[in-house]
Amino acid sequence: MKQKPPAHDNQSRFPDRSLDVPPDELEGALREMLSRRAAVPRAVAADPAGAAIRRANRVQRRRTVAGMGLALAAIVTVSAGSLQLRDDRPPEGGTVVIGDPDRPPFVERTIPPPGPDTAPPLAEVDLILDGAIATAQGRRVPLHGTGDVERVHRLTDGRGWLAIGAPNLAGRVLWAIAADGTAQVLLAGADEIVLDADGRQVAWKQGTVLAAAGIVNGELATTVRAEVPDEAVPLRFVNGAVLVRLTTDGPGHALWPLRPGPLDQGTDRASTHIFGALPDGRLVGGITPGAGRSACLTLLDPARGLAPARPGCGPELAGDSRGAVSPDGRWLLVNGRSAGEDSALLVDLTKLDTPTGVRPAGPPMTGTVVWRTPDTAYYADAAGGLVRVAVDLVAAGRPAVPNALPGLPPGELPVVVSGG
Repeated sequence: MKQKPPAHDNQSRFPDRSLDVPPDELEGALREMLSRRAAVPRAVAADPAGAAIRRANRVQRRRTVAGMGLALAAIVTVSAGSLQLRDDRPPEGGTVVIGDPDRPPFVERTIPPPGPDTAPPLAEVDLILDGAIATAQGRRVPLHGTGDVERVHRLTDGRGWLAIGAPNLAGRVLWAIAADGTAQVLLAGADEIVLDADGRQVAWKQGTVLAAAGIVNGELATTVRAEVPDEAVPLRFVNGAVLVRLTTDGPGHALWPLRPGPLDQGTDRASTHIFGALPDGRLVGGITPGAGRSACLTLLDPARGLAPARPGCGPELAGDSRGAVSPDGRWLLVNGRSAGEDSALLVDLTKLDTPTGVRPAGPPMTGTVVWRTPDTAYYADAAGGLVRVAVDLVAAGRPAVPNALPGLPPGELPVVVSGG
């Protein structure tokens, strides 16, 4: 029986050896084949073989790009899933280009490392924490070269802050701080510096010279000077004038109406503290009613040389001179004593004659007291906590409690920023 020849597939009959042919030989063979098949005897503008090769190359590039696109899409999908799984981890840090409402777009800024620098906003006010401004919007702006600052005011135009440095052998310094934290000296070597409520005027004292100037585009303008006693100290702006304490260790204040010449020291030698003004111009302050008696709260009349504008005395002032009147003149937040203990007190200035006009508001204040709204104030306590005083809660018998600030170095106190 005749056996059939074994079946052979194409691969066994015609083994594929194309992989053994170098690419340049394949290209040459293709050129030769296409040249022989050219039916038109006239010269052509382009090489047919070259055109075919270029078309093949374009096809190959399109396939390569398509493959890379699919791979990139897969990588993005995997990365997105990874980010969703790791969205509780803080950023690792680095420098990026971002936009910011307080700065032009595409400004280089360094993202802080994980920790309190990336924490959400802590308050309705800016704070100075560990050498940086922690803004109410959650940003952190490092202070470059300013040293310790005691008081900071945020400008309403969003262009930065004004900062008053801590006193040293060279005196105090007034800094203009830009939105990125860079600082410029506006004033140096002063014994004391105070700003008005809008950050548009500054007053300072140096030796026996009291001066004031406007702040325009980051520069001092229209300076006015007066002669004052060596112990006189400017305290604050009040109704367009500068309140001056006449001595460092005794009662007595005067108002300087920003006129050149010697300071008119007036006749007041009884007021111990002045905390602010009412809308009608009267000042809220403390006086000593007699020898051996504690200072008490009252209203003072600038038109009569800061004489008491009401008979008698209100609540006793057993604390230091820290305190501030609310923007609407209704409330006073001041250090005092409650139930035999030191405390911050909330005083209803419309009820100075009644015991119900004074309520404990929280632990004693340190540093600057800032009224953010007519019924909300912020300050720091001696332990470095941030205290938020809400008038409605205090009036309901619920004094404020301090809140710890994460990232604050031990022994350091935060500075509450005014203005903004």
